[in-house]
Amino acid sequence: MQATLKLVLPLAILIGFSQQMIPVVGAQGVTITIEKDKDKKSDSKTSDSKKKAPFSGTRPSVDVAILLDTSNSMDGLIGQAKSQLWNIVQEFAKAKKRGKTPLLRVAVFEYGNSGLPASEDYIRQVVKLTDDLDKVSEALFALRTNGGDEYCGAVIKEAIKRLDWSSEPNAYKAIFIAGNEPFTQGSVDYRSACKKAIGAGVVVNTIHCGDYQQGINGKWKDGADIAEGEYLNINQDEKVVHIKAPQDTIIIKLNNELNKTYLWYGSKSKRESYESNQALQDRNASGFGGLSIRAATKSSSLYRNVGRDLVDTYEEDEDAIAKIDVVELPEELQSLSPSERLKRVEAMSKRRAEIKAKLAELNKERQAYVAAEQAKLAEPSEEATFGDAFSGTVQKQLEASGFELEK
Repeated sequence: MQATLKLVLPLAILIGFSQQMIPVVGAQGVTITIEKDKDKKSDSKTSDSKKKAPFSGTRPSVDVAILLDTSNSMDGLIGQAKSQLWNIVQEFAKAKKRGKTPLLRVAVFEYGNSGLPASEDYIRQVVKLTDDLDKVSEALFALRTNGGDEYCGAVIKEAIKRLDWSSEPNAYKAIFIAGNEPFTQGSVDYRSACKKAIGAGVVVNTIHCGDYQQGINGKWKDGADIAEGEYLNINQDEKVVHIKAPQDTIIIKLNNELNKTYLWYGSKSKRESYESNQALQDRNASGFGGLSIRAATKSSSLYRNVGRDLVDTYEEDEDAIAKIDVVELPEELQSLSPSERLKRVEAMSKRRAEIKAKLAELNKERQAYVAAEQAKLAEPSEEATFGDAFSGTVQKQLEASGFELEK
């Protein structure tokens, strides 16, 4: 397999224009090939016409389903998904509608694993659409590969059917499906599945792990074209490099302080589970050198635990605490009076806001440092990373859904 990464941007709005191929050398020596239209004026006009009306609800919706091939050859893909989860989430943190950060929900499916029932087309819904990002991280780190048959059409069909996609007219709804076998396998026609997806307002982005032309021949690009998504071509065995920064030490310390502001509630077992899983996902991210990026995500409003943490729940509904049974409150709050509990939550809210503000400031400094270090690894004006490739896809599609992006 070639150690190269190729990115193709075949949005449906680009069909019919002449194209040129521009090679770009990545920060780790990875080559990304980007298809661009020569007629930029026509492209801009078409793109603008695709944009949806401004958001008019209480909070904009972003639903993303990640469909991962977990057959034998996909260990590298799963490793990339684990190590880059928080980078991916960070892209959505840059998006706003009328000043509001979106409510991000993520779902995960695995397919092509022979350990799954053949009667169900070797497909498993690992996590339903959820805003519990720690649960998503937990699910990714639990995935294991095992050979099998990869039925892309079937898993897309199941994702559309099973998930409770947002009904908001202007929501961003997308599938990212990754694998290396022909897109045509299985009894479910990928064309029919992709048509159903875009008919439901869900774009399908395809990520072929392997040769660029082989992916086209295997109909991965065709699937993306039908569902108005993008065709991405990657080397799943390319190692993801996280650059260390001088801000990391302080960021990690602040992350530990941030964890102390969480007041988990629910049954005793749930409280313990929420707390332990938050710490576990910190360790998982740290194992890939990405704890600083996870901490930055936790400092944003995308990392929310409404219905699990008293502080986040209180900030959304000030009357919520009074509605919770005493036995489901954190033990240190159970013996307090209602007014004392409220003061405790407010104090934690204030403390969390202070920590988040410091983390956000340090993260900006860290991003500037990392960008400078990446520039040293690449030839001038030719630097690119996998994060850049993913960023381009998400940014274009978010803007088409009416989001404004922070520059």
